[in-house]
Amino acid sequence: MSRLNGKVAIITGAASGIGLSTVEIFAAEGATVIATDISEGALNRAVEAVTATGGNVVARTLDVSSPESWQRVVNDVVTEWGTIDILVNNAGIAIPKGILEAELEDWNKVLAINATGTWLGMKNVLPFMQTAGGGSIVNVSSLAAMISGAADGGGAAYSASKGAVRSLTKHAANYFAKDSIRVNSVHPGPIYTSLIQNYGITKEQAADPVNVTLPPHIGEASDIAYGILYLASDEAKFVTGEELIIDGGFATH
Repeated sequence: MSRLNGKVAIITGAASGIGLSTVEIFAAEGATVIATDISEGALNRAVEAVTATGGNVVARTLDVSSPESWQRVVNDVVTEWGTIDILVNNAGIAIPKGILEAELEDWNKVLAINATGTWLGMKNVLPFMQTAGGGSIVNVSSLAAMISGAADGGGAAYSASKGAVRSLTKHAANYFAKDSIRVNSVHPGPIYTSLIQNYGITKEQAADPVNVTLPPHIGEASDIAYGILYLASDEAKFVTGEELIIDGGFATH
């Protein structure tokens, strides 16, 4: 397969879940993938497994909330490969505390990774895409950017951060369209990854028809990764500022 042949892609939060699945699919589609995560050990193990199947993937440790960390990784990538064609801002965390329960520390931590991390990624990559004459950015938001309840798991900061990603995507799509840079967001619904597992939700509970209108299927990381692949590829050359909801029909309730 060759939907991303010759493309250089940076993917954050790549050690597990949606990020890792995106790494695997991008590599299978011919991209050179720079897989990044703050968990160095887990990232290295994940990348070793992908490269063992023939994927062109390298690991880089990245703290998405750190400007210095972003600058280091982006400069290394441009020095080594000369360009950045695709950025996938996927790294994120959730703390299941509401407005009254959350402390300032909780709020700041979630916003720093989910919202500030996305902004820093675009801030550092966009100038190189402008120089190259184009590129594609995919920001992983959430259904929580649009609705509450089970979609945000009771996390006020998570909801706010993903709403910020949604709005920031629209902003970037508008202001960088003139540079042939496309910016879109993906909004996963109930996808069974460690993020949901950390809430104590079993796979059976997640697949309940109350949460998914396509039982017995429960969303998997690859369901999101294939959506990211479409938006990153040239097949979506006329798509920018869009919100791709992948939720098994959850939002139809």
